Amino acid sequence: QLQLVESGGGLVQPGGSLRLSCAASGFTLDDYVIGWFRQAPEREREGVSCISTSDGSTYYEDSVKGRFTISRDNAENTVYLQMNSLKPEDTAVYYCAASSQMNLQAMCIMYPFLTSQSWGQGTQVTVSS
Repeated sequence: QLQLVESGGGLVQPGGSLRLSCAASGFTLDDYVIGWFRQAPEREREGVSCISTSDGSTYYEDSVKGRFTISRDNAENTVYLQMNSLKPEDTAVYYCAASSQMNLQAMCIMYPFLTSQSWGQGTQVTVSS
C-alpha cells in the first residue's frame, strides 16, 4: 500500500527553522510529484510546495518563496521541507501527498480539491513567541 508519513513538526519562535520529513513506503519516489500541504484552523487546506522526484523541479506558493526549500533524498525515499524564517501565519498541520499523474503546479493547487485524496496524520507546526 502507498503510504507517506510526516514528521518533524514542533514549536518554534518566529524567525526560527524546522525541517519536515515525508517518508514513503509501499512505493519508490521515482516519477512522482510530491507535495507539502498545510491546514490552519478555520482555513482550507492549501498547497505549500511540490517537487518532481524525477527531475527535481519545484513549485512554491508565493507566501513561502525564499523561506522554504523542498528537496528529496532518493536513497532515503524521503522528501523534506526546510522551513526558515518562520512566521506565526505558518502555523498549521502539515501534510504530504503523492501523485504519479498530476503535473507540478496542478498538484500544489488542485490536490486538496480532488474527490479522491489520501492524507496521513500530518505533523503540527506552531510558530509562536
